[in-house]
Amino acid sequence: MYSKGNYYIYDDRNKVQFDEVKSLLKQSYWASDRDVETIQISIKNSICFSLFHNKIQVGFGRVVTDFASVAYISDVIIDSEHRSEGLGKWLVDTIVNDPRWKSKFQLLVTDDAHSLYEKFGFSSSHKLMSTKV
Repeated sequence: MYSKGNYYIYDDRNKVQFDEVKSLLKQSYWASDRDVETIQISIKNSICFSLFHNKIQVGFGRVVTDFASVAYISDVIIDSEHRSEGLGKWLVDTIVNDPRWKSKFQLLVTDDAHSLYEKFGFSSSHKLMSTKV
């Protein structure tokens, strides 16, 4: 667990509030149409990072990894009511610096927030793909 004021980040899949994650993903351009079963399967097969304000989940991100050579960072999102408070930066920092894959090839695919990810060593190799070695 990581804490900052009334905000907390957990990487415990059991802490994921499924309905809140579903609602967060509905706010996104990349997963707004993702069905419930797909969301459930993706959570089950990922390392999930849940950001809470008090006891309500307001942020999410997940990592798909083999723990040997690669970590794919996906679905990083902060609830619109909690943006512009540095929470996205904090969540990304927590994810990319996790010792389980810090020294591994890290990959993410995004169509926005490039300036945020560049601060963490990612560089654009294509309009939609950023990587960090």
